[in-house]
Amino acid sequence: MIRNTATGWGSVSRWFHWGMAAAIIGMIGFGWWVNHVPARPDRFFYRSIHADIGYVVLLLMLLRLVWRAANPTPALPADSARWTRVAAGISHAALYLITILVAVLGWAHSGAHAPDYSSFFGWFHVPQFTTADREAARAYEDRHILFAYLLLALIVVHVVATAWHHYIRRDRVASRMVAGEAGTGG
Repeated sequence: MIRNTATGWGSVSRWFHWGMAAAIIGMIGFGWWVNHVPARPDRFFYRSIHADIGYVVLLLMLLRLVWRAANPTPALPADSARWTRVAAGISHAALYLITILVAVLGWAHSGAHAPDYSSFFGWFHVPQFTTADREAARAYEDRHILFAYLLLALIVVHVVATAWHHYIRRDRVASRMVAGEAGTGG
């Protein structure tokens, strides 16, 4: 099944989920490494690669939101407490919002940094919406890092909630993101 149903995630949603999960975790790790590498001549190159992948993550997140808006969201089990439904909605919205915020702050940093990180893998230049300003670049970078750590914390909460559904509630909610329709394949 390609599209979502009322009880399961379709293959496109699952690919978005796992692809974005890998990209975001990889970007957080890569960003940490880039910022902790001692100053050296190729540091700009690695930061530029980080920015290029960040542009892709932002585009994929926007496409994911369009796909999600065009598809039903599988319901939680009928016996789910109201607080779990509210928490799920808030946490998913926060994951999407903070992912976009981290990417946009990185993009703002790109334009404020001199030289900027606008060259997309050397193929073309990504339009920048900020201009070179050393103080602004520092502020954008600081906020980019802060919200990246907040995103990491939200990911940990998401993984803990997934484990709770899988190991404690045993309600197959987590299985749907792996296997599709109610965890039965798809």
